[in-house]
Amino acid sequence: MLPIYFILLSCGTISMAEKLPYGIQLKLSGSDLQFPCCSTKNIYTSTGRYISKNVIGTRMQFFHDTAFLLLPRYRPGVPFSLAKFNLTSSNGKVLLEPFPSWTLQEEGNCESIQNAIDLFMDPFERLWILDLGIVNTLEQPIRRCSAKIWGFNASSGEILSVINLENLLGDNSRLQYILVDYSSEGMPFAYISDAGAGAIIVLNLLTSTGYRVVLPRAVSVNCGVKDILYVQLARKSTGNVVYFSYLSSPRLFSIKTSCLQSGEVSGAILDVGSKPVGTQMVLLGTDNGEGIFFRYKGQSDIYLWKSDDIFDGAKFSLVQRGGDCRLATQVVPGWGKVLWIIESNFHDYIAGTHGCLGATVALYPMVKTIG
Repeated sequence: MLPIYFILLSCGTISMAEKLPYGIQLKLSGSDLQFPCCSTKNIYTSTGRYISKNVIGTRMQFFHDTAFLLLPRYRPGVPFSLAKFNLTSSNGKVLLEPFPSWTLQEEGNCESIQNAIDLFMDPFERLWILDLGIVNTLEQPIRRCSAKIWGFNASSGEILSVINLENLLGDNSRLQYILVDYSSEGMPFAYISDAGAGAIIVLNLLTSTGYRVVLPRAVSVNCGVKDILYVQLARKSTGNVVYFSYLSSPRLFSIKTSCLQSGEVSGAILDVGSKPVGTQMVLLGTDNGEGIFFRYKGQSDIYLWKSDDIFDGAKFSLVQRGGDCRLATQVVPGWGKVLWIIESNFHDYIAGTHGCLGATVALYPMVKTIG
């Protein structure tokens, strides 16, 4: 048998209280949503506002022993788009409840979250949500409200900020991912990938002002109109860097966050290098440092590239062998001070072939096999 070990975060080692048993795996199901009462669940079900097979978890962030989970409204019947659950009391069974409340999840109410498509936990216990404002995106898209960024106190659920993004969007905009970073002066910034417009939106989260950084034409070579623009934030002693690439692009690019924050982006975008020939890379997350995790499209094995090294296939390390049925959608630092993987049959869900039982979603600590 090959030796295994948990991959630890650079922020510290696992304390005795936080040790995790090898093999722990949490199952997430659209059937395990917590309703205020049985009557509410019955009403939601009978009116089509709750269809368990249409619920799928895609991305998450951790706050102590609480996990925040995205349930995007790709299809009808998703009662809430942002959930939370407690890790210490799960016993392998996850019960999802809306965060911060039911009242802030009402579809069609522009004072509520409409479709949370990405989230980011900053170092100051603030949870930032990218709300697309458009629901049923896989079937018949319905524009409910404007795209927004929501900022919450992760502990109390208090709303700290709501920022409307409409004045930063174009006719072709397709928002996908959000990163949150702080300047050397302590100013919070968000970087949002706009795949449709070929841009990164830079937003000062304190002043609610921002601008679009239009990416060079070379960034979108070989990319279609529905491509995915991945962004990842690498934290480095020499200054943080955003790495980005379209799924179909043959190359990876980068820009220093200091350039994004100042708006001095002319000549600041660098071509990091070429991806292995014939591959498409799905960027999954970071290790809270310079390490970036990824997998190849349609493949389940997860690799690590240390961004301080040259971008070359010979420098990619295999860190997790995947299974046959599910693919990772994110690698995220979290509870127990280890890296966690969230994976699902997302490819089946997108194709509508996931069956009447719904999506299969699993969350577990990353381990590395050697040999």
